[in-house]
Amino acid sequence: MTIEPKIPLLEEILSPWQETIGADYEGYRNHVYRMLHFCFYLHPTTREEREKLIIAAAFHDIGIWSEGTVDYLPPSMVAAQDYLKAEGLSHWEDEITLIIDEHHKIRQVRDDRYPLAELFRRADLVDFSLGMVKWDVPKHYINEVKAAFPNAGFHKRLMQLTWAQIKRAPFNPLPMMRW
Repeated sequence: MTIEPKIPLLEEILSPWQETIGADYEGYRNHVYRMLHFCFYLHPTTREEREKLIIAAAFHDIGIWSEGTVDYLPPSMVAAQDYLKAEGLSHWEDEITLIIDEHHKIRQVRDDRYPLAELFRRADLVDFSLGMVKWDVPKHYINEVKAAFPNAGFHKRLMQLTWAQIKRAPFNPLPMMRW
């Protein structure tokens, strides 16, 4: 499978967020590229599915920086909804909101209306686990994608934020997780 070094729609969506994300921009951008490549590997997409996945991926963790919180799913969903409204794509709001809300779900996402939610969850887990959880993505492809889009401190930043959350709210250390 071909690795796409630039996805124009993704660049268009993410570039206005560069100042907000700051020093973490390259790490987040590369995370989004990695997980999208894993999505595309796991499921050949239609043009519409591809666009939905790109939009969801761009916004799925954005609340970390837009609101400065580890409880980032609600603000990430709001940012995606604002984008969809501005682009005349409000009819995708339910699906993209579900994709973002369920991407850290521990169990499988079972929604026959929106199968992209489970695909997205799996692809994010491939990247979050640093390739230890593979699903059906071969190790050589994971390594190729990781080489094309280096970590750039993304996982280190997640660990720093998680540790700060544990100190701040020890009884709610992972508010973004769903059962």
